Amino acid sequence: MRKNYQLEKRKYVIGGFILVIAVIYLCRLFGLQIQDDRYKDYADNNAFLRKTVYPSRGLVYDRNDSLVVYNQPAYDVMMIPRDVHDFDTLDFCHTLSISLDDFRARIAAMKGARNYSSYTPQVLITHLSVTDYGKLQEKLYRYPGFFIQKRILREYAYDIAANVLGNIREVSEADIKRDPYYQSGDYCGDLGIEKSYDRFLRGVKGKEILIRDVRGRIRGRFEDGARDIAPVSGKDIRLSLDIKLQEYAESLMVNKIGAVVAIEPSTGEILAMVSSPNYRPSKLVGRERGKNYKALNNDPQKPLFDRALMAAYPPGSTFKPSQGLILLEEGIVNLQTAYPCYHGFISGRLRVGCHGHGSPIALKPALQTSCNAYFCWGFKNMVDKRSKYGNSAKAFEVWKNHLVSLGYGYALGVDLPFEGRGFIPNAKWYDKVYGEGHWSANTIISVSIGQGEIMATPLQIANLCATVANRGWFITPHVVKEIQDTLIDEKYRTRRIPTINQQYFDDVAEGMRMAVTGGTCRLANLPDVEVCGKTGTAQNPHGRDHSAFIGFAPYHDPKIAVCVYVENAGFGATYGVPIGSLVIEKYLKGQIDPSRKYIEERMLTSNTIIYSGVKKH
Repeated sequence: MRKNYQLEKRKYVIGGFILVIAVIYLCRLFGLQIQDDRYKDYADNNAFLRKTVYPSRGLVYDRNDSLVVYNQPAYDVMMIPRDVHDFDTLDFCHTLSISLDDFRARIAAMKGARNYSSYTPQVLITHLSVTDYGKLQEKLYRYPGFFIQKRILREYAYDIAANVLGNIREVSEADIKRDPYYQSGDYCGDLGIEKSYDRFLRGVKGKEILIRDVRGRIRGRFEDGARDIAPVSGKDIRLSLDIKLQEYAESLMVNKIGAVVAIEPSTGEILAMVSSPNYRPSKLVGRERGKNYKALNNDPQKPLFDRALMAAYPPGSTFKPSQGLILLEEGIVNLQTAYPCYHGFISGRLRVGCHGHGSPIALKPALQTSCNAYFCWGFKNMVDKRSKYGNSAKAFEVWKNHLVSLGYGYALGVDLPFEGRGFIPNAKWYDKVYGEGHWSANTIISVSIGQGEIMATPLQIANLCATVANRGWFITPHVVKEIQDTLIDEKYRTRRIPTINQQYFDDVAEGMRMAVTGGTCRLANLPDVEVCGKTGTAQNPHGRDHSAFIGFAPYHDPKIAVCVYVENAGFGATYGVPIGSLVIEKYLKGQIDPSRKYIEERMLTSNTIIYSGVKKH
C-alpha cells in the first residue's frame, strides 16, 4: 500500500500545535506562580492582615535636660475597601461624630488618591479622640474591613519655639518618591528640627501579621507573633536651646516684629532663636492642623516666616565692627588713624549724616559713638586706593571676600531648613548697574555702614558678634547639641577662621566695650558683668527705622553673644539694647536686677507692631 505523506505531515503539525500550547500554558503558570505575586498577595490578604507598627518618635530635650517634646498616642481609622461589606453607615458616622456627607467625601477623596488600592489599607479618618476611639473599639466587629491603626502625635511641655522645633505632617506623594521609608498615611517632619533631623527622630517601623477567618474577623497572631517585627524607637535629641531663656526672649518680643538670636560663642550652640510674631507649636497637631496651618499662612504678620533664619535685613551700624576689622587687616587704618566728622561724611556734594561727637575720631571711639563718617572715610580710602588694588572693582572684591569669611553673603549652614543667605553684592553686580569702570566708593558709600544693598539675617549678625567674642573664629551655629548614640556633624565641632588677623579682634572688642560703658549702648551696662555691644539703627524706606543691637558678655570670658532686631522700632538704643541686655542678664545671672526691672516691664508691655502697618490681633 502506498504511504500517505500528507497525513504524516499533518501528524507533525498537530503535534507541534499541541507542544506550542503546552509551552504557553507552562510559561503562563510559571509567571503566575513564580514571577507574579499578585494572586498570592490576594490570597494572603484574605487570610492575613499585615499591620504596620509605628515606632515611638525620638524625644527632644533642651541643653539642661528639660523635656521639651514628647509623644502621645493617636488613632487612625483604616479600611481595606475590598473587605468592606454592608454595614450601618449612619451608626458608624454617629459613633465617630461625623456627618454622612463628610463620610462620603472622605471615601471619594480616598478613591481619588493616586496610590489607592482596594486591596491595601487606606486611611479614612486621622487623629481620633480618646473618646471616639473607645466608642469605635467597642463596635468595631460591626464594621467588616475597618480597623484602628495606632500612631503618635507630638506633645509640647513648653508651647514655644515653634520655629526651631517644627512639627510633623502626613507625607505627600513627593515625600514617598523621595524616600522609600514612607508610604501613604505616614507622617514626616515639617519645618524645624522635626524636618532636618527626621531620619534620626522617626525610628524604624515594625510589622504585625494577624490571622483572619473567612469572614475577615481577626483570630490572633500568625505563628504566635514569630513573624512579627518589633519597631525601633527614634533617637532622642538634646537641643542647644535653653528653653527657659527661649521662653523669656519670646515674652520680650510679644507685640513686636523681628528676631532674637543668642549663641554660645565657644561652641556655636544656639541658646535661643526667636522669630516674632510666632505661634504655638501645638496649633499644628491633631485634626485641626490643616485649618490652623491655613490661618497661619494667611496671617498678614506671617508667623510661619522664620525671621531669625530667613529674613534679610540691612544690618545698619551692627555692621561697623566688621568694617573696622577689614580696615585694620588691609592696613587702611591703624588705631591712631583719625577721620573728620562734620556731623557726617562730606565728599563733594555727597553727604552721609551723623550725630554730634568729638572730631576727628579714631577706630575705638568711632565704635563707641557709632560714627558714620569714620567708616565712610575708611571704605572710601580702601575702595579708591588704586596704588594698592589697581581699581575700585578689585578693591571691592577684597572687601567682599573678607565679609564672606566672616559669615556674610551665604548661608552659614545651620542645622535647620530654609536658611536665608542675605546679600553681599560683588563688583560684577555693580558693573551691571552702573557700567564697568563707572562707579567708585562714593557711588556705593552706604554699604560701609550696613545700608544700601547689604542684607544679612539675624543669625549672621549674631554669628559676627560671636566671632568678635571669640577674638577671631567661630563654629557654624547649630540648635542640636547631642543625638542619642550618634556624633553630630563634624562641621558643628570645627572652628572656622576668617581672613582677618586675630590680633585685630581685641581692638574691636574694646571699642564695643567702650560703647557700653560710655557710648550708644549704656543701657546694656550690667552690675557685675562686663558687656560689649554695638547698636544699629537701620534705615527703612518703607517706614520707621529698624532697631538693632549686638552684644556679648562677659568681656574676657564670653558665654553668650546676642543679636536683637526689631522692625520699625526706631533707634537701636530704644528697643534693641534693652531687649539684648535683658537676655544676656537672664542667661548669666538667672534673674533681672531690681534696679533694671523698669526696663523689663517696658519691654514686656511695649508694642511696636502699631508702627509696622500690620494690624495687631
